Amino acid sequence: MLAGKTKATLLPRASLRRAASGELRRRRVAIFDIDGTIFRSSLLIEVTEALIEAGLFPEAARRGYARAHAAWLDRRGSYEDYIMAVVRAFERSIPGVGYKEFLRVSAKVIGAHQHRVYRYTRDLLKDLKRKKYFLLAISLSPKSAVDAFAKGLGFDKVYGLLYKLDLKGRYGRGHESPDILRDKGKILLRAVEKEHLTLHGSVGVGDTESDIAFLRLVDHPICFNPNSQLYQRAKRAGWKVVVERKDVIYEL
Repeated sequence: MLAGKTKATLLPRASLRRAASGELRRRRVAIFDIDGTIFRSSLLIEVTEALIEAGLFPEAARRGYARAHAAWLDRRGSYEDYIMAVVRAFERSIPGVGYKEFLRVSAKVIGAHQHRVYRYTRDLLKDLKRKKYFLLAISLSPKSAVDAFAKGLGFDKVYGLLYKLDLKGRYGRGHESPDILRDKGKILLRAVEKEHLTLHGSVGVGDTESDIAFLRLVDHPICFNPNSQLYQRAKRAGWKVVVERKDVIYEL
């Protein structure tokens, strides 16, 4: 009877050890928001402005977000309202623009802005890459632009808005996978499953309340230059808050 009990007790423990060992062999994941967290602006804003200057978007596109931009500059409106106004202007203007033309303009934007990154997140990326983390980037900017920007930073996988193309290589209306991009937590869980990663020891870096969905899933959430809503959530949850201002980096 004693031997039988011992065997019955040890088998589940052995299974747990094997499961734990398999989990430890998986790569740890680090997920970063791009715009305003690594890049000191927004790829979507810079690309949209460049498309207007190139004549591929009408001047009316800028008027579509001018009021929200002014409200944000005057601290009467939120950055989220501003960026969503840019998203709407972009989506109204992109149909009919050729993919090759878009890539040409995007390449100029990336070339001009690729080094305009925050020191804290740039150095954190290098450290995590050295530690063999799987680096995941997420942005509400067009994926082709995010791909080009993230490539030089060493990201393993990028999620961004993938807009539909017609048979002539011109953009149409809507994007390919809008549902999952509304929830950054689902994106993280999807990547963990598809890439066989682990959340054990995981890191997440975000700057607005839309990043809470993945910050609450990781072991080490970092709120970098957070807006008010994310800062309040971080203080309640005990999450790390880091601010980079001019040439000074400090924790709150």
